[in-house]
Amino acid sequence: MARSHTTKKFDRLTAQVKEYIAAHTGNATFNYKQVAHAIGASAPITQGEIAVILENLAIEGDIVEVTPGKYKPLKRDNVATGTFVRRSNGKNSVITDEDGETIFVAERNSMHALNGDRVAITIAARTPGQEAEAEVTKILEKKDQTFIGTLKVDKHFAYLLTDSKYLATDIFIPRSKLKGGVTGDKAVVRITDWPDDAKNPKGEVIDILGKTGENNAEIHAILAEYGLPYHYPEAVEKAAEKIDAGITDEVIAAREDMRGVTTFTIDPKDAKDFDDALSIRRLPNGNWEIGVHIADVTHYVKPDTALDREAQKRATSVYLVDRVVPMLPEHLSNGICSLRPDEDKLTFSCIFEMNDKGEVLNSRIARTVTRSDRRFTYEEAQDVIETGKGDFAKEILTLDRLAKILREKRYENGSVDFDRVEVRFDIDKDGHPTGVYFKESKDANKLIEEFMLLANRTVAQAIGSVKGKNKKAKAFVYRVHDMPDPTKLLDLSTLARTFGYKVRSSGSPREVNRSINKMLKDVKGKGEENFLSTLAIRSMAKAIYTTENIGHYGLGFDYYTHFTSPIRRYPDMMVHRLLERYLDGGRSVNLSKLEDECKHSSDMEQLAANAERASIKYKQVEYMKDHMDEVFEGMISGVTEWGFYVELDDNKCEGLVPIRDITNDFYEFDEKNYCLVGRRKNIRFRLGDKVKVRVARANLEKKQLDFALVDPRLARQDEDDLGKTMSVSQALRSGGPGKSSRKSSRHTSSGRSSHGKTGVGKKSRR
Repeated sequence: MARSHTTKKFDRLTAQVKEYIAAHTGNATFNYKQVAHAIGASAPITQGEIAVILENLAIEGDIVEVTPGKYKPLKRDNVATGTFVRRSNGKNSVITDEDGETIFVAERNSMHALNGDRVAITIAARTPGQEAEAEVTKILEKKDQTFIGTLKVDKHFAYLLTDSKYLATDIFIPRSKLKGGVTGDKAVVRITDWPDDAKNPKGEVIDILGKTGENNAEIHAILAEYGLPYHYPEAVEKAAEKIDAGITDEVIAAREDMRGVTTFTIDPKDAKDFDDALSIRRLPNGNWEIGVHIADVTHYVKPDTALDREAQKRATSVYLVDRVVPMLPEHLSNGICSLRPDEDKLTFSCIFEMNDKGEVLNSRIARTVTRSDRRFTYEEAQDVIETGKGDFAKEILTLDRLAKILREKRYENGSVDFDRVEVRFDIDKDGHPTGVYFKESKDANKLIEEFMLLANRTVAQAIGSVKGKNKKAKAFVYRVHDMPDPTKLLDLSTLARTFGYKVRSSGSPREVNRSINKMLKDVKGKGEENFLSTLAIRSMAKAIYTTENIGHYGLGFDYYTHFTSPIRRYPDMMVHRLLERYLDGGRSVNLSKLEDECKHSSDMEQLAANAERASIKYKQVEYMKDHMDEVFEGMISGVTEWGFYVELDDNKCEGLVPIRDITNDFYEFDEKNYCLVGRRKNIRFRLGDKVKVRVARANLEKKQLDFALVDPRLARQDEDDLGKTMSVSQALRSGGPGKSSRKSSRHTSSGRSSHGKTGVGKKSRR
């Protein structure tokens, strides 16, 4: 029987794909679009066939699917190196150095490698359709790490009950290595030995944090868990105490003296480190001179000193739920460097001439000496804005008016308008949360933000923008924000359309961001607000520090840096030093070394953010423990294959409704549509839906809060709405070929991780 024309065409296409794979060199992965482009297949139906071919080749073991939709040629070499990833659930793996492939490692083949260790592995020959598996043959480099938990001390031995998600076993500790610890102490322990034939590692106590359950012990444990310091080395504290303000006549003479200009700070009511101030005065020509004055920290913290090395290592202050762990010792952060009222201070300033239309006519960057006339809290400044009365009312109202013009122009030029509410706790003297309140960004906050953005942008442009074909910008620190994930942006566009909103998934960044802003504005106060605003945030990339300027997508700026907070961010100190060097005519610094410092700062910023979220989660669980079995209304804030997360309306606390506890149906995880769908009854739990829950479990040790669904019918949709959901699902599937987006789950939990949920953080770090 003759083969059909369609079959022959598919065979030819398969041969072309295999030819591409055979010729593929290097370690880069490829997807169906890249293959289609390489072989000249532009028709959507042909591209869909290529996606199917790649999927089949992966199933047959001819190529490797590194991540969903991304492939690489089958690696014939069975030896590799990589980073070991240990999990307490036994699902250990190695991420290879060569191509980033994740390969499973059974515990018996792990050589007891710890999370983060660099290892050499042997990869077992795989059969078609079988997951790759590796065996650790050598630990090349051990990562210095510690574990936190609760001590249990018996007559002849002791051990640590770990809280870690990276270690499933307890750690045995010789009584001679307890450092005075007793049963019930929260302790930091280092593993000293893990014999091949032993199930449990041996360790020694590094520090005793206090009694398990005590506030200080638990907060310090969170810092230790993320490798963040919770106290200063004595030598660093002493070095800081020796520093004097030293504002002599000679120092003042070398700077622009702006002590006679009206200047004030606006900060949170509990702030102590005032690192920015604003000045304003009317110029003879009728324009306004606005000064953004930043604490000149690097005048006091010199390179390669103990203070500088400690600041560089920390890279950022850490803002936890009940305290700030400062990057610099308090003698500097709250004292000498802080722009406190009625004290002369050394500052680095961006000074702007602006007209009444909010146009920046010119600007200059200068080392200055300033004197704050008044310390405003945000609430006090807001009261002046709303009433038109109070200290420096004319100046504050003028700054507010100009800031609003700047903000409007920024949004017009493509800056995204995300306005999220932040949760804060009322804490009693023992650190116990007694209440919840919301921190909203009002005009006073936005006034400060707008002028800080202007200063950061101006500094970055002053160094990064060069004229002339042969001129090259000097090495500098930029704060960049990449383009959104195209797939997530397309999902947002498709889903927004089902609610009647238009979000562009292609075009210039300005056009895309304008459409997102319009959607965010139009959706305010409507039932779908939470759903669509959450998806919009999830589509965005993370901002990082780097020497490669690609612009800041979210702000819509071609040039952006961090200049305005050197008391609490090391990159700002780097920027100050570079700025001073280049303004004085100095040569460009080593680009590679600067990039390494940028990466370290980005990594530490992420660790600090993780610690902050962990501290908030701990307080949420602690707070809700006082409200066991009470019923609350909330919104589904994340959906996973093991259940869905609910954020409560009253207090923004977040917990999990485990899928194992929803026993009225067989639920499938629809990844594309961010929902769980009941197979028989078609009940749907989707991101953004309103539900009613009861507080079921509050586990402080694991920082886990579980809710029980009170009435599943609250999420039931009528037939018309269900039809709309199905059309959305179909539209998303037709947007690009690939695997099914559904994962089935019965009533068992396949694992829990706050990092794996389909949700977002509450804070924006521009």
